[in-house]
Amino acid sequence: MIMAVQASFDLDLLRTFVAIAEEKSFTRAATRVGRTQAAVSLQVQRLEGMLGKTVIVRGKGGSVELNSDGLQLLERARELLALNDDIMRSMQAAPVHGSIRLGIAAELSARFLPQILDRFSHAAPGAEVEVEATGSCILALKLKNADFDLVILRDGLQPRQWPAVEVWRSQAKWITSDKHAQHLRQPLPLAISAADCPTRPAELSECPWRSMLLRALEQDARSYRIVSTSPTTQALLAPVRAGLAVTSTPEDDALPDGLRHVRTDEGLPKLPESRYFMLKARDPRQPATDMLAMQVQAVFSAGANGSD
Repeated sequence: MIMAVQASFDLDLLRTFVAIAEEKSFTRAATRVGRTQAAVSLQVQRLEGMLGKTVIVRGKGGSVELNSDGLQLLERARELLALNDDIMRSMQAAPVHGSIRLGIAAELSARFLPQILDRFSHAAPGAEVEVEATGSCILALKLKNADFDLVILRDGLQPRQWPAVEVWRSQAKWITSDKHAQHLRQPLPLAISAADCPTRPAELSECPWRSMLLRALEQDARSYRIVSTSPTTQALLAPVRAGLAVTSTPEDDALPDGLRHVRTDEGLPKLPESRYFMLKARDPRQPATDMLAMQVQAVFSAGANGSD
């Protein structure tokens, strides 16, 4: 008796399909699965050809949506991939257990930390993560003191001769109040980190962020006066919200109520990009640290939920 061959799913195709559905972007999905955008498009064609129906609808401006068949497939695809991953974990090396300590620059935490923790919890369900979101100066000091296994901090603050991997860049922007016009005053009132900031690493003669802001103003021949100093971003935002000063943060994400970014046509000099690096402790807890580092790189490579 000749048995009919039962068709089966290619899990790589399903994994790409789920990535597209979750990222709502072919570009970000391609980064997430480690393929080119052209290769991802071919995978979608193969999947839809195997199913004999369309599951993904591409709209204007590169938007991506699932039709009713796509939504039905998404639910079952997640179940199948989860089962596959569970079987692989159970059959491979011993699961990762224990606790790992992660430090992340505070300005990145709201956008990236939830996805990092979610991915790690699936990759290593037996492990726990202790997280501290704080200033990069503090992270650098605690890394040297072996208080963290892994940190993500701003460029210019990583300890010398310490291996580091760049994971993220963002455009720094000036911040002002949405109810005041202090960014138009002469001289420019400035809220900035202190020259003698107590959290600055001892090997640095000055705060890299402070010197970058002042250099940008001086190169633009823009006069300024420092009206407020603090080592923490939140404390610097208070006088800005009150209309007393402007400042800048090293991340261009959404701002709290009462604040807005200064537009490029409002006269302040353009600031350089902010770069962020991932560093491991000299003697990290393994294999959990390597597992977490993989999830960190995957999340930042995908750009979280950023636009194309």
